[in-house]
Amino acid sequence: MRFLVSFDRDEDGVWVVECPAIPGCVSQGTTKEQALENIKEAIELCLEVRAEQGLPLTVEK
Repeated sequence: MRFLVSFDRDEDGVWVVECPAIPGCVSQGTTKEQALENIKEAIELCLEVRAEQGLPLTVEK
């Protein structure tokens, strides 16, 4: 499964990455590559938790 993610940098230069299709699924990293790896793990964990709680896995925007 593929998800679109958005990148931004905070005031300290840390990369913040979000998966808009999964509410609350956000991660970060000191490099863009690290942030991308971290959001992949966050997506897996968010989907797992949402499935366990009986929530819809994704939302359409």
